[in-house]
Amino acid sequence: MNETAASDQVRQFTVSVEDDGIRLDRWFKRHLPDASFNIVSRWSRTGQLRLDGKRAAPGDRIEAGQVIRVPPAEAPAAPKPRVERPRLSEDEIAYVNEMVIHRDPAAIVVNKPPGLATQGGTKTSTHLDGLLDGLANERGERPKLVHRLDKDTSGVLLLARTPRAAAFFSKSFSGRTARKVYWALVVGVPEVKDGFIDLPLGKQPGTGGEKMHVDESDAGLPSRTRYRVIERAGNRAAWVELQPHTGRTHQLRVHMAAVGHPIVGDGKYGGQDSFLTGSISRKLHLHARRLRIDHPDGGRVDVTAELPAHLAESMASLGFDLELGDLPLDDVKYSETPEGKRKAASAVAKAKRKERKGERRGRGRG
Repeated sequence: MNETAASDQVRQFTVSVEDDGIRLDRWFKRHLPDASFNIVSRWSRTGQLRLDGKRAAPGDRIEAGQVIRVPPAEAPAAPKPRVERPRLSEDEIAYVNEMVIHRDPAAIVVNKPPGLATQGGTKTSTHLDGLLDGLANERGERPKLVHRLDKDTSGVLLLARTPRAAAFFSKSFSGRTARKVYWALVVGVPEVKDGFIDLPLGKQPGTGGEKMHVDESDAGLPSRTRYRVIERAGNRAAWVELQPHTGRTHQLRVHMAAVGHPIVGDGKYGGQDSFLTGSISRKLHLHARRLRIDHPDGGRVDVTAELPAHLAESMASLGFDLELGDLPLDDVKYSETPEGKRKAASAVAKAKRKERKGERRGRGRG
């Protein structure tokens, strides 16, 4: 390769015998590796790349003795300034460490309080991800989030302390080998005490992706939830265990509302029907109680999280006995008996009829 111009001007190179017959983009890889394929393609589109005076394309074959005309070298893009996270206060460090309920060389498990977002977003400046510097190791390496909880959902949240652990745990969640158990208070009492909800979910149009709904079209994603009724407060409310077998956004909330038993305090999906009268808090009554997941170093992480104050108070007010909780984790993925399917379908149909009836009342008032 013979260069016949300075690098800050239009440059010309003569193709050597060693490069005879190769593609032009291959020539750039050999001799001008700083010129990426995207840059070479742009030079070609704008007519700045020439071969013996004629416009050239990256895929053109070149011959010994031809002259390649190349624009001036481009200055490398300035590196993006590193965004420094604000230093945490002593109170913030203490706050995030108080959440820790398990710690080992590969994992940290926290009991996330309700009202704290997992990650930042629009109008969300305070979140768990922003507090993770307070859980950094002695080398200053912060743990990594490997799954999420809704802002208003409390409970078990797993953090990985190393890249290897993050990859291992992420695979466990995506492969559905992790077992997650939630406790919830729901309005009314499900007819089927040990049931399975299999309703596809999708983003509700017109909500900007902020709300999900049951979507039985081809666009709906398969979504499966097992539930078990632990105890009931008459016909007013029930304490249920929920086990998601898929991980869709707001899955538990949408599924329970769809079968006519919204989670207490979930105005987003249950409307006014989700709020109980009396001393019951209007906060969301959904708690990630337990997580069981294989550990990258062998064995398992199996952790439970204590209830937040508002949920514990509601349970006591309704007379529930906490000793009845923490049912054994069996290997049954869900109840799929014909009777179970029939009752689940009946509950869905009943909920839809109730929804249509409400819509008719609304039109009548208008």
